[in-house]
Amino acid sequence: MKRLLFTVLVASTATTSLSACSKPAPAPYVWNLPPGLVAPVVPDDNPMSNEKVALGRSLFYDKRLSGNGTYACATCHKQALAFTDGLGLPMGSTGQQLARSSMMLGGAAYNDFYTWANPLLTTLEQQMQVPMFSDSPVELGMSEHIDEILGRLTGDALYTDQFAAAFPDEKHPVTLANIIRAIASFERTMFSSNSPFDRYQNGDPTAISQSAINGAKAFQAEKLDCYHCHGVPNFASGFRTGNTPPSALNFRNNAIYNVGGDGAYPAANQGLGGFTGLSTDIGKFRAPSLKNIALTAPYFHDGSAATLDDVIGNYVAGGRTIASGPDAGDGHANPNRDPLVKGFTLSDTERTELKDFLTSLTDDTLTTDPALSDPFAK
Repeated sequence: MKRLLFTVLVASTATTSLSACSKPAPAPYVWNLPPGLVAPVVPDDNPMSNEKVALGRSLFYDKRLSGNGTYACATCHKQALAFTDGLGLPMGSTGQQLARSSMMLGGAAYNDFYTWANPLLTTLEQQMQVPMFSDSPVELGMSEHIDEILGRLTGDALYTDQFAAAFPDEKHPVTLANIIRAIASFERTMFSSNSPFDRYQNGDPTAISQSAINGAKAFQAEKLDCYHCHGVPNFASGFRTGNTPPSALNFRNNAIYNVGGDGAYPAANQGLGGFTGLSTDIGKFRAPSLKNIALTAPYFHDGSAATLDDVIGNYVAGGRTIASGPDAGDGHANPNRDPLVKGFTLSDTERTELKDFLTSLTDDTLTTDPALSDPFAK
């Protein structure tokens, strides 16, 4: 339904461009890419421009995009926290609790899939419609307030100028489709590529400690097998550029639940199984990027791991054991447990080294870059 909605929105704007007055063309966006990184995939119907990125930045931080005017995209994606929110489970604009945690947006332009477990969402433009229009639970709550929201923006001189500059061929550029295009363009500029480990990879041998170097080697070794699900350079389940197709292998069951002993997960979080209907897909989620992981606690799709030690403990044991309560079960015995989650041993020194490596993935540039900051902040 949401993919169809975007198709309708895009089609609805096409007719307006025919009667628009000729205006200066937007300036093509120039990627300022670090060594070893290529430009991300950009949809043909949403080319990058400086004007579109500037508009998207304003919209990303504007609470007027929510139905009741209380929430912005940035409410759940705070720059200081690597564009997460520090909560186990976020709250929507009307106070409803979401079932899954807010994902880190640094490097999101390279994702194969978006959200935690939706195989239908392969672009930022598609993903954005989930928080905008979902009603169970409500996030931004735009569905019943579309005309009102467009009116708020149309009546603002800032947006009159910004929309006109970003979409000069359209007579009436303040549309939902263009809101989506602009925010997606801004989000594509959220690179996370200047962490100490990035600098080490790019030739600075002093950028990280020997302990972190040892942890990186362990991360890449067969004993831990972390790299299979969190590959470089984005340390995520996929890294999509050019014509690289999305891969279903990027959804995996990390065995943090085995409710009742038959592979079940809590009802609100069936993972990929919620889309395919296959019992073997229950509990499969997209392995997120580990970039900035020291800033993005709590962890897992439902925020059920409070610390990095808790996360590491899950993989050391080859699955999490919950001794009591409604979610009790031995994750290692989950029949759908990914075979890579097999368990291993770590000495205290090895654990410290692994944590030092993970901490070295923190990119202070992402969290402080003025170009990504709130333009309305005083």
